[in-house]
Amino acid sequence: MQQALRLPEEKQFKKDALLYVQEHPELTLVQCAKNLGVNESTLRTWIRVEEERGEAHRGSGNFSSSEDKDLARLRQENQDLKDVLRILKKAIGILNN
Repeated sequence: MQQALRLPEEKQFKKDALLYVQEHPELTLVQCAKNLGVNESTLRTWIRVEEERGEAHRGSGNFSSSEDKDLARLRQENQDLKDVLRILKKAIGILNN
């Protein structure tokens, strides 16, 4: 049986996906997987491997006021949209090659 070829773009996508999960602690793993267009079990496996290496963690989300929390939520939402756009552009580039 032939193994799948590992492209540098695939490795970068995995790194970007793990960073996305880490930067969006307000999202569930299911939501992150859906936003990234990957299977939840695949994303969970990537996270587990990174956690075993000691490289991945979720943020605590502690805020001093509700205004700070709202501001952080809006910043995260903005970053979320930027991240999804960046990942989709990379995916399009991979598919076009």
